[in-house]
Amino acid sequence: MGQNVNEYGQPVGEPLSGWTARARPERTTLQGRFCRLEPLNADVHGVELYKAYCHAPDWRDWTYYPVGPFDTEAGYLAYAREAAGSSDDLHYAVIDLATGRPVGTLALIRVDPASGAIEVGYVNFSPLLKQTPVSTEAQFLLMRYVFDGLGYRRYEWKCDALNAPSRKTATRLGFTFEGIFRQVTVYKGRNRDTAWFAIIDKDWPEVKRAFEQWLAPDNFTSEGVQRTSLSAKREKSV
Repeated sequence: MGQNVNEYGQPVGEPLSGWTARARPERTTLQGRFCRLEPLNADVHGVELYKAYCHAPDWRDWTYYPVGPFDTEAGYLAYAREAAGSSDDLHYAVIDLATGRPVGTLALIRVDPASGAIEVGYVNFSPLLKQTPVSTEAQFLLMRYVFDGLGYRRYEWKCDALNAPSRKTATRLGFTFEGIFRQVTVYKGRNRDTAWFAIIDKDWPEVKRAFEQWLAPDNFTSEGVQRTSLSAKREKSV
């Protein structure tokens, strides 16, 4: 690949002719086949979300989450109201279309319209959502909104470097591991080294194709079991 140079012979980045800042994400509903993403509303979603999280046998799902766990419904509702009212982050409730109930949350954060970069964060899926087609489609709906709906260039996933399940999920979803930033922050009284992952616009067509093939009705048995994994679909699309 040829390298771009300026008039002094110095290497410079790829020119972005015609690039303009992108719009910030709006409080809009994203509809899928298995689920729907609705902007978080504590009064509408809060109680059912707390019930969904209480299906877990313990609070280990909150270990790497920046807040929580919440021992009481009131405590969770207070947090949900604060999250829903954020002017910086856009939190969504994941609605399982089979039951009509919210079963988890995720958010768009660290929005940088000028550079076209945005991060998915605050991913907190209850046991009713984990390892289901709903969980995968929820991630896809948000990605598609960012790349196709808003025209962003970069979609990030960051997590505690010690959070092995989160790192595994990022890879499964098609994110590329970019490295570890040491001692990035302190939370819950301990250090956090942060693992960085991203999908960029050049990756998106292949990532999108794999998601669409995986989510297709013919990829599932009558019992709802996948025939081919998402990772395998992505390998075939390369």
